[in-house]
Amino acid sequence: MPTRDVPLPTGQAGAAPAAVLAGLQDWVTSPALRALVARFGGDRPDGGALPLPVRLDALPAATTPATRLDALLAALDAFSARHWDFRHGRERPDADEPVLDPETVTLVLDAARTLGLVEPVPPPVDRYTHLVVLGGLAHACLRRTAYAAHLVARGTTVTGEVAALGSFRPLSALETRMLTDAGITGCTTEVDALDAAVRAAFGVPAPAEETGGDGDHPHRAWSTRTYRPAGGPPVRVLAAPSSEPAVRRAHTADTQRFWAEHVSLGPGDRVLMVTAPIYVPFQHCDALRVLALPYGCGVDTVGVDPALPALRALPEPTLTPGRYLQEIRSAIRSMRHLHAALSG
Repeated sequence: MPTRDVPLPTGQAGAAPAAVLAGLQDWVTSPALRALVARFGGDRPDGGALPLPVRLDALPAATTPATRLDALLAALDAFSARHWDFRHGRERPDADEPVLDPETVTLVLDAARTLGLVEPVPPPVDRYTHLVVLGGLAHACLRRTAYAAHLVARGTTVTGEVAALGSFRPLSALETRMLTDAGITGCTTEVDALDAAVRAAFGVPAPAEETGGDGDHPHRAWSTRTYRPAGGPPVRVLAAPSSEPAVRRAHTADTQRFWAEHVSLGPGDRVLMVTAPIYVPFQHCDALRVLALPYGCGVDTVGVDPALPALRALPEPTLTPGRYLQEIRSAIRSMRHLHAALSG
């Protein structure tokens, strides 16, 4: 069974903040990330392009461990913004792809694998309170929902509900064509794609309950649809409003927070998050901040296994070195937010 060389911060229910902080520190000070930063010029004695040294032991000795980790995360955030942000505020499909030499490409791919962005890891247990499918681009909606259905069909017990989380983000022309090629029509938003994926993967023709509101702005709109498959847990499809509707659409943390408001999470509950391997580190840390800390629940985050026969027929994105660098940056930013929540 594949394992990560650098474990993510613990998602155990009720984990002490010190244990989560230790996991953050291990990830951001790992040899894999250090080597990657060094490759992009961050290891010079004067800090290079970094506003602060990248090594914890190079930070002022008088600072506390929490302050030192905060400074390191801030430095890595700024560094990755300069070197690994290829989106520049755009959606992921519109990101640039950097031109990298072969040696750097090899280092990036090795680091991504070591840091947990490549290999799918199966759920560590076979019983959860809730199973949550994180939305994304149209192909991701199909693949993640199909994997969730596979887990339930193959024995993962869900005592609460399966939830597919998305927003009213409009689909791009490329996404619409991809869905059409997969035999799915009539979708204009991310939540439409999730809804179609749920109907196909769980074999449910129509929702048992449906509600929502337009909120006078697309970024304020929300909806929920609940399906009740025979012999399985209920499956709910949610479109979340943005917490900053004047600025942006709903993001991952918004969708998790919106879902949490609709279920009775509590200490000791265990939540399984399903995403793509490349997003596991950042979305796991988002879930710790948004769900585990305020509700005391446990969180496991896994990526879909592309080797499963049910997924081979579904569209799969091309993952490039630039994509991996971008999502390592996403993980750093998510860890910085988690650290602030733990230290606040």
